[in-house]
Amino acid sequence: MAQISVIIPALNEEKTIAKIVETAKSSPNVHEVIVVDDKSVDKTVAEAKRVGAIVIESKMLGKGTSMADGFQAASGDILIYLDADLKNMSSQVIESLAKPILSGEADFVKSSFGRKAGRITELVAKPLLELFFPEATGFQQPLSGMIAGKREFFSKVKFEPDYG
Repeated sequence: MAQISVIIPALNEEKTIAKIVETAKSSPNVHEVIVVDDKSVDKTVAEAKRVGAIVIESKMLGKGTSMADGFQAASGDILIYLDADLKNMSSQVIESLAKPILSGEADFVKSSFGRKAGRITELVAKPLLELFFPEATGFQQPLSGMIAGKREFFSKVKFEPDYG
C-alpha cells in the first residue's frame, strides 16, 4: 500500500496546528506528518512537536518555499498538503484527497469547501485560471491550499518561492 506524507506549511498557527496534526496522524496510510514552520513567533513549533509532528524550518519566508521544503523532507509515495489554519477538519478530508490517487483515478487532487467561493475567487482567480489553463476550468475553489498528488507529479512542479 502506498505511504502518505502530510505536509503542513505553517506560520503562527499555535491555536490550530495540534488538532490538524492529530487528525492527520489518525488517518489511514499516513506514515508521517511534517510541519514546515515559516519562522513562527508563537508556539506553533512547540504545539506541533508536542503531538508528534516532524518539524522543519523553512529556508526562507513564503508558502511556496515551505511547500518545496516539505516535498524535499517527505518520504511518502503520495503527498498531501494541508493549510495550517483549518478548523473542524476531519480525517475524512485526508481520505477524500487520497482516495482518487490510491485507486489510480488521478495523479493530482484539489479540495473544495462546502461554501461558496469568495469574490476574489469568482472575479479574479477563476477567470484567470480559465484563460491561462482552460483544462482547469472545473476548479470551483482554485485558491484552496489543500491538495494531494503522487510524488512524481510534485517532482515536476515548480513551487514559486514567494507565493503566500
